[in-house]
Amino acid sequence: MEDKAKQRLYYKNNRIKQLRAFCFTAQAGSISRAAERLGLSQPSVSLQIQALEREMEITVFERRGPKITLTPDGKTLYELAVPLVEGVDALPARFAARSESMGSGRLDIAAGESSTLYLIPDLLKQFMEQDPQSPVKLHNLVGADMLQALRNDEVDFAVGSMLDLPDDVNYRPVYSFATSLITPLEHPLAQREEITLEDLASDALILPPRHLTTWRLVHLVLQQHNIPYQVRLEVGGWEIMKAYVERGFGIGIASNICLTGHERLAVQPLPEVFPRRTYGVMWRRGKFLSPQARRFIEQMDPDFFTAGQEPVLEGNQEPQGNRVFVAAGARSPDQEPARQHSDS
Repeated sequence: MEDKAKQRLYYKNNRIKQLRAFCFTAQAGSISRAAERLGLSQPSVSLQIQALEREMEITVFERRGPKITLTPDGKTLYELAVPLVEGVDALPARFAARSESMGSGRLDIAAGESSTLYLIPDLLKQFMEQDPQSPVKLHNLVGADMLQALRNDEVDFAVGSMLDLPDDVNYRPVYSFATSLITPLEHPLAQREEITLEDLASDALILPPRHLTTWRLVHLVLQQHNIPYQVRLEVGGWEIMKAYVERGFGIGIASNICLTGHERLAVQPLPEVFPRRTYGVMWRRGKFLSPQARRFIEQMDPDFFTAGQEPVLEGNQEPQGNRVFVAAGARSPDQEPARQHSDS
């Protein structure tokens, strides 16, 4: 009995832990995923939530098999608790931001190959010229590794484009790029005035690996329109793809982010059923962005932070503004740079 009393007292004296466990579970829709993010066991998270429910005399989750959803009381508590949890979690960074040393702290950026090669160099050069006292580390990460780095605060933010964003990661697009067909200069499709979906079935394709978004986009579009196609070669990056297309191994579908106009390739626009791809900034929900992180991001978009407010686009919950894909005819969120670009 004494042990149980101590346990109840422990959880009562750790209200912020209870609220954090509750908020993370609400965001993840799963106690097990919240436990993984918190670095705790699933029973520990369950006990935190149960203690909160007892003390508040409410039920916060409705359980339907493995899936849980917020009750009306849970929704109200979540709206009140999120600012508290995020404020406490951001306290060390906010405090450090007030000190003189924070202004020249290290900047850690996660990015995949496309962003590292084609988006970041000019931005980084400008940042390092204006902020020479802030060392920078680029983390070449994609997919789950990038998300893990964001969640563990191993990086300040990420630059790129990712499908299936979880609720605890925010995304705001800054650039959008069309997708093009690339062929050898002497290829018959290089002379076509207009490329059709059927043209893509007329030759073997060279594509990036299947786990990357571009391959998934091509597969989805062609499958939806019942266009048979053959992938002759999968390659590990845009530069390799361009080199093999130049050498006549096949035709490729590439995001304009990687096309500089100096390649020995013919570039043809694809039908508008291929949407434009957005690239932008990803950061952990509730994370306080350091002054140097904000300065770098403002080079991408001077209006990224409006009226001194934190960015509010979250995960994939918002409407069109933060989607990874936008309509083919759209120029938003930002005009495609003057050089010919594609996305990956």
